[in-house]
Amino acid sequence: MKKISVILIIVAAATMMLCSANSPENPVLEKEKLTESVHTSRHTAITRAIESASPAVVGIHVTQIKEYAARSIFDDPLWNMMFPGQVYRQRVKSMGSGVIISADGLVVTNAHVVEDAVETYITLAGGSEYKAQIIGADKLTDIALLKIDRDEAFPSIKIGNSDDIIIGEWAVALGNPFGLFDVNNQPTATLGIISSINLDFGEQDGRVYQDMIQTDASINTGNSGGALVNVLGELIGINTFIFTGGGANRGSVGVGFAIPVSRVKEIVAELHDKGQVDRGFETGMAVQNIDRYLAAFLQLPVTRGVIVTDVLKGSSAEKAGIVIGDVIMEVNSRLIQNDRDIYRVINEGYLKAGDKLELKIWRNGDSIKRTLVLEKPKEKGKR
Repeated sequence: MKKISVILIIVAAATMMLCSANSPENPVLEKEKLTESVHTSRHTAITRAIESASPAVVGIHVTQIKEYAARSIFDDPLWNMMFPGQVYRQRVKSMGSGVIISADGLVVTNAHVVEDAVETYITLAGGSEYKAQIIGADKLTDIALLKIDRDEAFPSIKIGNSDDIIIGEWAVALGNPFGLFDVNNQPTATLGIISSINLDFGEQDGRVYQDMIQTDASINTGNSGGALVNVLGELIGINTFIFTGGGANRGSVGVGFAIPVSRVKEIVAELHDKGQVDRGFETGMAVQNIDRYLAAFLQLPVTRGVIVTDVLKGSSAEKAGIVIGDVIMEVNSRLIQNDRDIYRVINEGYLKAGDKLELKIWRNGDSIKRTLVLEKPKEKGKR
């Protein structure tokens, strides 16, 4: 009987030891490990991207001078010509976003954010404010370059590559929607994906939007000029405009567009060096639109395009082999209806002196091709 009791005691002791080994020795330590695990899982590539890029995203406050013409009491063109209404000037405040792209304080934003600005102030994450100088703005591409100064280096964003964007990859929009930057002194972040790329919208109010990036990351009023970044926190685009609904649905509907950073870099480099993008050019030829009457008079087989009426000696048109009477049918594979179409091709292609126009020409019943290189305008008095 004693032998059985001893065996039972030993078994009980062994069982207690096993249970002790399988149970947490330190409940507090186990809780800390669990908390650390949850904390680690909350820090994702997205949160790290936001943490990396946010210090370089700024709020922009602009004072603009807007002109308003008072309407005449008589709605008559002749009266208005003889007695034009008074023009009033009013100081208007607006806001937008920007991105610091260099430690010495270069800031990129949209040109429409600082258009007609008389004063521009930039607020950094943390609340510090600086008066900004506008280095230059290019309305056509809607890009502007600003400069702020201080003794210490500014936080700057990492520049990514918009040429290898993948449709469906994560994207984060950072900016100053509705002026919320002023509420907590930090940019607002919204998450989405790259919905589409290489979207062309042509000319909109004197601006040309080509190769745009589409995202469903929420973009709203005040986000213009802000950053679109990838999961590495790299700048891939400058948020520019959105599609909105009507009536009660006005605002973001999940369709926003950004200028690719590859174009931004190109424009910023020229703004930094020259303060502007030199888009002056000349073709060295004069053209006239073709209508059915001119086509009948000249016995042309077409009623669209433009006919060359003059070619300057020594010009790029002459060098390209263009002669008077040539009918230009296509420019850079775009059908030409009238002379405006030629300038539309040049503007929408952001072309300038040194760039080429590939022309398809009708001449004496034959279709031929010529390459014309745009030249810088000659100084007055020089030929």
